Amino acid sequence: MHSLRHGLLGRRIFLNLPAGGYFWPRRALFVFGRARCFTSLPQMRCRLMVRPFSTQPKAVEGDVEGEGGSFFAEEGVSWKSLGISDHLIRALAGVSLHRPSAVQASSIPHILTGSDVIVAAETGSGKTHSYLVPLIHNLCGDCDLETSNSKEITEPHRMSLVLCPNVMLCEQVVQMADCLVSDSGKPLLKVAAVCGQRGWPVAAPDILVSTPASLLNYLFAFDPDERRRDSFLRNVKVVVFDEADLLLCGSFQNQIIQIINMLRFDEKLLSQMQSSEKHLLKDASKKHEMKFGSEDEEQLQLASDEDDESENDVLDLESSINSFSKIESPVKDWRRVRKVYARSKQYIFIAATLPVNGKKTAGGVLKRMFPYAIWVSGNFLHKHNPRLEQRWIEVTTDTQVDALLKAVRSCYGKKAGSFNDDVCRTMVFTNTVAAAESVTKIFRMAEIKCSSYHSESSLEERTNNLIDFRENGGVLVCTDAAARGLDIPNVSHVIQAEFASSAVDFLHRIGRTARAGQSGIVTSLYTDSNRDLVASVHLAVETGQPVENAFSRKRSFRNKIKKRGRSRAEEIFRVAA
Repeated sequence: MHSLRHGLLGRRIFLNLPAGGYFWPRRALFVFGRARCFTSLPQMRCRLMVRPFSTQPKAVEGDVEGEGGSFFAEEGVSWKSLGISDHLIRALAGVSLHRPSAVQASSIPHILTGSDVIVAAETGSGKTHSYLVPLIHNLCGDCDLETSNSKEITEPHRMSLVLCPNVMLCEQVVQMADCLVSDSGKPLLKVAAVCGQRGWPVAAPDILVSTPASLLNYLFAFDPDERRRDSFLRNVKVVVFDEADLLLCGSFQNQIIQIINMLRFDEKLLSQMQSSEKHLLKDASKKHEMKFGSEDEEQLQLASDEDDESENDVLDLESSINSFSKIESPVKDWRRVRKVYARSKQYIFIAATLPVNGKKTAGGVLKRMFPYAIWVSGNFLHKHNPRLEQRWIEVTTDTQVDALLKAVRSCYGKKAGSFNDDVCRTMVFTNTVAAAESVTKIFRMAEIKCSSYHSESSLEERTNNLIDFRENGGVLVCTDAAARGLDIPNVSHVIQAEFASSAVDFLHRIGRTARAGQSGIVTSLYTDSNRDLVASVHLAVETGQPVENAFSRKRSFRNKIKKRGRSRAEEIFRVAA
C-alpha cells in the first residue's frame, strides 16, 4: 500500500499532559495499523435541560440504554398531549414519527404560545420538526382538510419564513414539510423555496424557505417598485433562523441584520396603525422607503472583512446594530422598539452549537437582542453523546493512508450501529476540496466505491450523490459543506481523515451519526498540527463536559490552528504533486 501513500496528516504525536493531568477512564488500547487508537464510551445519564427562566412540560430523564435512550420524550408525553391536531398527528405517523423527541416535547408548547424561542440542542435531536410541527399546526388549525380548501385552512395574509444558510438545507426543509400529507395524500400546506434556481412563487405559500441572500435579492434587486416587499413583510408572522449560529456570523451577518430590522420596523408600523396613528404611519412609511433604499445598500457593504470562517467562533453584531441604528433614526434601538411597540411577529432560532460565553458569541448576542426569549437546551448540547463510540488515532505522514483505509474497510459493506435497514453508510470528512478529491482517488484506486460532496461540485452533482448515498449507502467523501443540517438517516460511521479545524466543526461532523436515538462510531485521525484542539476536545469528551473551552474564542488561538493546518496541507500537497 506504499504506492498509495498520500500523507494527509503529519507526524505521530502523544498528548503531552502536565503532571497531575486527568485520568483517562475505562480506556481500551489496541493497535490499529501502526497507529495507536483509544476508544471510550463513558456511562452517563441524561436530562433535557431548559434555561432557568423557562418552563418545561414534564422534564425528561432516562437512562441512555434501551431503544432510543433519552431521544424520545417520557412515556406520558404524546403529540396529543402537546396540543397537536389530529390530522397533523396522522400525518406525522405517516412518516413514522409516532412519538415526539425530548427536544420537541420541550420546545413545541412554547412555540405554540407565540413566544420567541431559542432551541439549542445537539445534532439529530429532531430540531427541524420541533418548529415545523407547531408552524403547520398554527397555520392549519383544526380544519377538516378533506372538505376545506387552502384558503379556508389558513388565515389570509399569514405566512411563516424559514431562513437557512444554503440551498441544500432549504430543499431539505421543504421536502420534510411536503412529506406531511393529509389523508388524501396532499401536503398539509403549500411550502415553497426561494433559493438556487427557484424563483419567487407565483401563489403566496404558507411557508417560505429561503437563504438570506436570495430573499434580499428578490425583495430589492428584482422588485424595484417595492410591490412585493411591503406585503411580504406584513404577511410574515413567524420567522425561523435554522442554523442560527451560522446565520448570525460571517458573510451572513449584515444580511440577517437587515432582515430583522425590516421585520422589526414593520412591527412598529403595524403597532402605530393599530393605535390609529395613521398620519404618523404615512410619514414613517415614506421615511422607511427612503431608508431601505440606497442607504440600506450601503449597510450591506459593512460586512466584516475579517476571516469569514469566524462563523464558527465569534461575531461582531453589536457594532453593526449600533451603526444601523444611526442610519435608521426612527428606530434607535431594537430593544426599545420591542418594549414600546406591540409585537406582531414571532422569532425562532435553531442551532446545534450556540456558545454563550462572551458578549460577541452567537448566544451572547441573542441574549441581548431577545432578552425575553425562552431557551430550550438539549441534554448533550456541546457534549459527547453516550450513544457515540469515539476512536482517536494518532498518525504520521507514513501511516495516515493505511489508517484511513483500514478505518473505512472496518465498516465497509457492513452495519455498525442499531439501524433498521441493511445499508452501511460512512462519511469521510476532509478540511479542503483538494483533500476530498485526493481521498476519493485513493479510495477508488483501492477499489472502494465512493462519491464526493463539496462546494466546488455542481448543485446537481451534490444532489444526485446525496440521493444515492441515502438510498444505496456506501462511502461519501465530503468537506464541512455536508457537516451542517443535512439529515442523512442511519449513518453508521464518521471518519475524520483530517481533524476538524474548530470545535464547532468537530461537533457538527460527529453529529452526522448517532442521530434520532441510534448509535454510531466516529474515528478521528489527528497529527501534531491538531495538538491543542485535540487535547481540548478529547478532555471534554472523556470527562463528559461541554466543549466550551475549545470554541476558540481567542483569535490568536484560532489563527494558530489554521496556520498550522494550512502549512501542513501545503507541504503535503506539494509532496503529493
